Parts: sequence; structure tokens; C-alpha cells
Amino acid sequence: MLIQPPRPLTAPQSRPSYHAAHARQEHAPLLPRALPMWLWRRGWELKDLLPPGVCNLLNPAAIYANNEISLRDVEIYGFDYDYTLAQYSSLLHSMIFNTARDILIEQYKYPEGLKKYDYLPGFAIRGLHYDVQKSLLMKIDAFHYVQLGTAYRGLKPVADEEVIELYGGTQHIPLYQMSDFYGKGPSIKQFMDIFSLPEMTLLSSVIDYFINHGIEFDQVHLYKDISDAIKDVHVKGMMYKWIEKDMEEYILHGDETYAVLNRLVNLNKKLFLITNSPFSFVPFRKLDDKGSLQWDKIDKLEKGKIYKQGNLFDFLRLTGWRGSKVLYFGDHLYSDLADLMLRHGWRTGAIVPELEPEIRIINTEQYMHSLTWQQALTGLLERMQMYQDAESKQVLLEWMQERQEIRSLTKNLFNPQFGSIFRTFHNPTYFSRRLIRFSDIYMASISCLLNYDMNFTFFPRRTPLQHEAPLWMDQLCTGCMKTPFLEEMVHIR
Repeated sequence: MLIQPPRPLTAPQSRPSYHAAHARQEHAPLLPRALPMWLWRRGWELKDLLPPGVCNLLNPAAIYANNEISLRDVEIYGFDYDYTLAQYSSLLHSMIFNTARDILIEQYKYPEGLKKYDYLPGFAIRGLHYDVQKSLLMKIDAFHYVQLGTAYRGLKPVADEEVIELYGGTQHIPLYQMSDFYGKGPSIKQFMDIFSLPEMTLLSSVIDYFINHGIEFDQVHLYKDISDAIKDVHVKGMMYKWIEKDMEEYILHGDETYAVLNRLVNLNKKLFLITNSPFSFVPFRKLDDKGSLQWDKIDKLEKGKIYKQGNLFDFLRLTGWRGSKVLYFGDHLYSDLADLMLRHGWRTGAIVPELEPEIRIINTEQYMHSLTWQQALTGLLERMQMYQDAESKQVLLEWMQERQEIRSLTKNLFNPQFGSIFRTFHNPTYFSRRLIRFSDIYMASISCLLNYDMNFTFFPRRTPLQHEAPLWMDQLCTGCMKTPFLEEMVHIR
């Protein structure tokens, strides 16, 4: 890309206001000594770009569209159960962690010292990848690059240099090593389930204990043992018993979920539930008076009945439900949504509880200022890198360092270890890529439907491609205030 120099400015004697500086552009060449001062001035002009009133722009209870979809066309609503119809409190994750930890100690004969580890609610985020052979938990972007500063072995970060060395001198992980279509690669696994948060924390805690005590371990066996212990909590029904004993303690938004279902029923919409949870746990009609399976051949599905086992293809054959008249909601992008959208043409809605707290962070003045200045610095660095004298290089280096500090600060606002579930420093995460691919709409909870008329049409916003970005950045990042360097971008060829 050939960059033509901007219209030259004379170096100021004192820091001017933006409007004054922009108005006094002259056509005299910059003197070498004046150039670093001029570069610094360009930075100061952008320091206070955030106008009042641009925070709190995003609504945590909104529904966001990846694809255009009209609820008017939807006749049938389907739901997953866990973390879709039922949202659980964080106490459940602590119970899963503690129980699986004790299973490791009592049944798998792991060290008693593991009892000192408790669940850390803010440690992991959903969508992380785990390299079984390297015992490395990390965040990967949509282009298969590890975000430096987000790789952990146990509960401690791994130095960027070591991460790059582990992957042959690069941050990139080749496709053949990565997760397959459903997040299960040969040696790298992706944690897409909300229930995987206690699993990741337990995995990191056990590795932390072994490293701190100098205990050698087989990475593959350790991963399998922890995975099996977590699975026992679910398969053996322990989790469901805890919830049934104290539903008010564990289940959130129950009244709102009821309101959604009641509203759909009153509008004569067809509803169905598909879940791996046992039928006795889900509060609907049982199979028979004794709760036993019936052995009649199933030729059709009847309203109000419960059916166990079977598969998706039989379900589709018996119902004939195909295409955009069906909208199915689930929290797991792979097992809940992928096949339904790609193979059967259903419309899909992703439930992403993490969306609400992340939007509340995005709406803060601290985040908005950090993002605006980060974007402005990026533009300055790109535009001004043509100046290669020693003093100007020093200015650019300090800008680069400041940009990196702001990126780290912004990451830490979401999660000190791994940052946002949706972004690395500038790219979408691997999770975001799958979210966009497998869902027509996404929202924090099913209760967000209560904010919309059932004939509402969701329109995705036209977001800029990179070759369109210069036309957007002054509006998106500075609240419709033009950035000083934007009009100079027309000189880029």
C-alpha cells in the first residue's frame, strides 16, 4: 500500500484546540525538528474525542441479529433446557467443582491436598481452547491465532515467548491441530458449554497443584480423569437432585421464562422441548403414571406427551417441521444449533448469558474512552509510520507502547486472565466466529423476547468491511465527531 504524505502542518508553539489546529493547516514543509512536536500534537488532538452522552448506548436486554428474521413467520418455537429455559446461579458451578474434585480424590486417588482448591468464578470464560499435550488453556481468535497474554498452564500465565516457542515460532495453530466442526480436535479441545466453566477451573487447579508440588503427570490421563469426574456429576444425576431440593437457590428468571412460554401459547404457537436432562427433572407431564418408558411404536408425536431417546432425524420425520417456520433456542453453539441451521434450515437463537455483563462494561465511560483512544492511536500509527527519522521513530514507539497498555487495560475490564468472550485485542474470537455462523439472533436470556412484539423483524446492521472502514470510523468510534486524520485517508492509494 503506497501512502502519500498528508498536507503538511507547521509545528505549534503551544497545544491548540482541535478546531483551531484543524483550521490553521498550512502548506509549508515540516522542518525536521518540528516533526516530532507535530506528531505529538496530532496525538493530543485525539485525546479527548469522546463526546458527552455516548455511553449506555447498548441495551443488555436487547436481541442482536446476525441474519434477518421475522417473528411473524415463526410458527413453532423449540427450546433446549439447561441455560436456555433454565438459567442457573453461580452456586451451581461451585457445587459441580467441589463434587468433581472430591470424586478425583476419593475414586481416582488424586492427592488430598486438592481439597484446598475452591471454585474461582472469575477465572475462566467460555470458548477457550485446551491443548491436552501441552496442558495449555488459551483464547484463540477467528484466524487460529493465540491471543498473547491469555495462555495459562494451571492458574499461572505462560510467557508469550514460551507460547510462541511451543507452537514452532508462531502464535498460529494449524487447522489440523484445531478443533473440528464440533469443537473436538485430535489434541486441542474447545470448551463451548457454560457447564464447562467449573471443568476448566478444576483442570487448571489440579495442574497448578501438580506443578507446585513437583509431581509429574500424564497430560492425556489427567484431562480424561477430570472430564470423566465432571461427567459423573451430570450423568449420575447429582446436579439435578441439588436443584430439585432448592430451586429458588439455583434457578434464575423463572417467572420471566414462564411469561415467555405463556405468551407464545396464547398466540397459538407450537412449542417443544429437546433436552438431555432427565424427564423427571424437567417439570412437564411424565411418560406414564409410573414414569416408565412405553414400548409402543411411535408413528406420530402427540401434543402434551413426553418422548425419550430417539434422534433428530426421526423427530423431523415425525413432525415434518423444516425451514424458517421453526425457531430453536439453545446455549451450545455446536450441539444445540449447528446442525439445525446448516442441515435442516431452522432459524436459531443463541442464548449467551455473558452478553449482559459484557454490555454493561461496554457502556461504561472507562471502556468508551479506552476504545476511542485505542482506535485513534491505531490510525495515527498507520498514518504516521512514513516518518522514519530517529526522533519521530521514538514518538511512534511510545505510541505503540501506549496502545499496547490500553489494549491490556481494555481486556482486563472483562476478565483479567482471558478478556472478553467475544474479542481478542482486535479480532473476533473463535467463539464469536461460531456464534455468527450458527445463530440468526443471540441474546442474554430467553426473557429478552418479552421486549418485542411477536411480529417483530430483526435486521442485522451493515457493519464495515475493512476496505469500507475509513468511511465509518469517525462515526462509530467518536460519536459522529470527525477525527482529524480521516480526511487525509483519501490520499492513501
